[in-house]
Amino acid sequence: MIETKDLNIDGVLHAAQKQSVDKATPTFVSVTEQITWIDPIHFFQAGQQLQENRIFWSSSDQSTQFVGIGDSILFQNKDASYQMLKKEWEQALNNSWIDNRFDQYKTGPIAFGGFPFDPKEKVNELWNGFEGSQFRVPTFLLTVENDKAFLTTTIYVEEDSHIDELSADLITKRHQLLHAPNTSFQNNTIVLKHEVDPLQWKGLVAKATDTIEREEVNKIVLARELQVEFDDDCDIGQVLTTLKHTQNHSFIFAWEKDNVCFIGATPERLVKVDNQQLFSTCLAGTAPRGTTIEEDKWYGQQLLNDQKNRDEHQFVVDMIKNAVHSCAKYVDIPNEPILYPLKNLQHLYTPVEAELDKGYTLLDVVEKLHPTPALCGFPRESSLAFIREFELLERGWYGAPIGWFDQHFNGEFAVAIRSALISDMKASLFAGCGVVKESDPDIEYQETNIKFTPMLQALGGSL
Repeated sequence: MIETKDLNIDGVLHAAQKQSVDKATPTFVSVTEQITWIDPIHFFQAGQQLQENRIFWSSSDQSTQFVGIGDSILFQNKDASYQMLKKEWEQALNNSWIDNRFDQYKTGPIAFGGFPFDPKEKVNELWNGFEGSQFRVPTFLLTVENDKAFLTTTIYVEEDSHIDELSADLITKRHQLLHAPNTSFQNNTIVLKHEVDPLQWKGLVAKATDTIEREEVNKIVLARELQVEFDDDCDIGQVLTTLKHTQNHSFIFAWEKDNVCFIGATPERLVKVDNQQLFSTCLAGTAPRGTTIEEDKWYGQQLLNDQKNRDEHQFVVDMIKNAVHSCAKYVDIPNEPILYPLKNLQHLYTPVEAELDKGYTLLDVVEKLHPTPALCGFPRESSLAFIREFELLERGWYGAPIGWFDQHFNGEFAVAIRSALISDMKASLFAGCGVVKESDPDIEYQETNIKFTPMLQALGGSL
């Protein structure tokens, strides 16, 4: 890698082209500048005027926010191979020209994307365009860390690239993004709501409990779909704004492709790696929030003492513990869960910390952890087989890892729950629950209703 010392984009591109000629391969160029603070959602909305794909990501404490506009490179693999993605990323970086002046911040070339819940699932109409795993490095990446803002421009330069035209185009688009006028959000109004086969879904819960009774399966996670329609095209910026204001302690994400956007606010971190320090989360077991302090405490205490939810949580803890021990040392996991409160519900929560062994990367850990018992069941293969055969929903990216990683394989993945797939005037919302032998179909149905609530409210509706 060659480190740039200035921000003369035209000069950088010419130098990168010479490197492409010398090495007979394209050069991956990434240049970062510090800019005046800009509102991330305003920048996201400005990207719509360029008619480019957009990305949004916010850490659970909102201290780090990313907005990506455009595709400088797309890594797509129909088999969702973690190791192939890792190899392709390393190859792209092998002949690169990266500005490392702001390396202490989350800048530079960063890949954003997701994996499917089940790579063997056939993609039908609902998830068309989201086949396999897909990761993109945005052409323009806004990084906002607290009160600081940075803009990273990333592009491939080839031997025959027209540098002057390329440079002029980048400068023009950069100006459009940074100086776009403020636009008002459009209020999203839901005019139609449709639950997909709720009675059949309850029957599937009963079938799952029978299977658990007869076979060596402890838990099966089942998900269902809620469809809504709007009176006009859904304003994604408005949805993001609502999620940011209402869903504290959640990762907020949006991954747009060809005017279809997968969006959500998930409380569940899968794994974070920062300089080989690993952080993961065991999140399973759910109860509503109370309308008063006393009622809220009562629901929380009931959750902590409920054997079904404690067993469900322990499946997740045991699986993540074994997966992390296989690639890390100094693993620290508390013996008892605590409550993790959100706006509409609360969960049992156990944090995990460790030091990643040499030779392992973030992607290796994601591969080992997914799917967790919180979204699949336990044991993994038995519950996954049941889901493949009987579940009504095409899961796509729902319940799967979504996140980002940088040139050093630092990054973070969350589990894509509390989410929706939005296409123009329509959206599909997803929610699931863990079925164990004591499960009651009506109670599980009500739990999924609670889990629909955050996204449904952000879209402008209510149950």
